[in-house]
Amino acid sequence: MPDASELPPAVVKTGLVSFFADVSSEMLYPLTPILLTTILGAPVAVVGLIEGVAEAIASLVKPVAGRFSDRFGKRVPFMLWGYGLSALGKPLIALAQAWPLVLVARSVDRLGKGVRTGPRDAYIADSVDDAQRGRAFGWHRAFDTAGAVVGALLSLVLLWLTHDNLRLVVWLAFIPAVVSVFFIARLREVPRKTAAPAEPVDAPGHVALGSTFRWYVAAWAVFAASNSSDAFIILRAKNVGLGTNAVILLYVLYNIVYAVASPRLGSLSDRLGRRRVLVGGLLVFAAVYAGFAVVSSAWQLIVLFAVYGIYVAATEGVGKAMAVDLVPAEGRAAAVGVLGMTTGIATLFASVVAGALWTIFGPWAAFALGTVGAILAAGFLLLVPALRHT
Repeated sequence: MPDASELPPAVVKTGLVSFFADVSSEMLYPLTPILLTTILGAPVAVVGLIEGVAEAIASLVKPVAGRFSDRFGKRVPFMLWGYGLSALGKPLIALAQAWPLVLVARSVDRLGKGVRTGPRDAYIADSVDDAQRGRAFGWHRAFDTAGAVVGALLSLVLLWLTHDNLRLVVWLAFIPAVVSVFFIARLREVPRKTAAPAEPVDAPGHVALGSTFRWYVAAWAVFAASNSSDAFIILRAKNVGLGTNAVILLYVLYNIVYAVASPRLGSLSDRLGRRRVLVGGLLVFAAVYAGFAVVSSAWQLIVLFAVYGIYVAATEGVGKAMAVDLVPAEGRAAAVGVLGMTTGIATLFASVVAGALWTIFGPWAAFALGTVGAILAAGFLLLVPALRHT
């Protein structure tokens, strides 16, 4: 396994920021759909709507924030505002007496994600040499996901201590969010690791991202348009009959696998190429979602949640590294932003459709949609000539 001690300090510090932010977010993430459908009485279709709209907001902001970050040559201020907004969204969920305020809270949270994501990922890319990019992104995902594991476990402990007081746990999730903002204040800008541009500069502050990058985004959009929010796998576990604590433990298992596998698969993409690792991850996703469509027992859910972590490890950091690979150094934040915007808008569609399919036909239909989309996207990545050497 790659050695984390060899990472540049800037990558490690960014990882700590993401660790504490994810402790906060993942204290809430497995609880929010449960809170919506039980305490607030929202239907499953509303869960899909909330997650889809929130992600779409993040997606529309990502390319704008990325362009401004590239234009001004600054990453840290965007990260500070982004993580700060996400922290402010947490208490709003605790105050909610009806689902519309949860929609507002998730939208503020994801607005912060939209502001920070492109600049943060460009900050990581600026901090390492090209040959280490996959490893750096993989380790960042490991830091991030370790926070998810801690956050989910912490929510379990707090639920036990507070006798299942969901609102109090949501309030407590604000604390690690504030800690993440404190760590950002300790970051300093790093000089960019530039290389010969793959595409020309169109105008000051604007870089052409190129046709190969556009093909890549198109392939990813095919997948994202069928990949609904992870809230649906949580609801599926509840649907099979598991209690809240068991669902959270499954979510912890998924995140442990994700955290352990991310550095390995990131480094593997440095050696074998991003496309091969991404295609493998998409095929794993297709198999897992097919399993969620027919799952009927707890032990099957354990296997599915664990293998789902492998899919995310093979696609999340590697997908961003590939986006950065395909554009000049001056367009890195914009590239991550465009990828995120496309993904988020497509995810809005996927989540709304999945919620409707679940309501009308049953859970199997929502997961069948994801299975088909992942297979189509894998074929796209394999067959488009422009992507064959990536």
